[in-house]
Amino acid sequence: MGSVAKKGLQKYLLQLQRHPLRTKAITAAVLSGISDTVSQKLSGIPKLQLRRILLKMLFGFAYLGPFGHYMYMLLDKIFKGKRDSKTVAKKVVLEQLTTSPCNNLLFMIYYGMVVEGRPWMHVKSKIKQEYPKVQMTAWTGNIFKPTSKIYDIAQGCTN
Repeated sequence: MGSVAKKGLQKYLLQLQRHPLRTKAITAAVLSGISDTVSQKLSGIPKLQLRRILLKMLFGFAYLGPFGHYMYMLLDKIFKGKRDSKTVAKKVVLEQLTTSPCNNLLFMIYYGMVVEGRPWMHVKSKIKQEYPKVQMTAWTGNIFKPTSKIYDIAQGCTN
């Protein structure tokens, strides 16, 4: 690893150790912004929608980072801090069966009402129509669907 990257990683890990909640919130915001930027480019949007990126970054900062921080603290307590591969697998399964569905639902509500500014009735009908596909995609990823299908589903929940 290059010295600049190595120093950057060391500084990041130090911040993570000293200020875990703040660091995770900022990291979630940055990753949400990068993710949406890439998503917009891959879906062919000619000009980046900066408002959309910023609102997704806000969701990452205000919800995803803090929620993930406290969720994994809870999982560490449930599994008494064990870190072996079996325990990690159990944590992933538990998280996927419990919080993944809630997070996807909350994101769809946030995206529809805040990012798109749609009324609750429209968002509610969109969730009824698209949520099962969104959640199944979250659980299966690329295993059963080609990548282009995943983008189609993701775009379906936002149109």
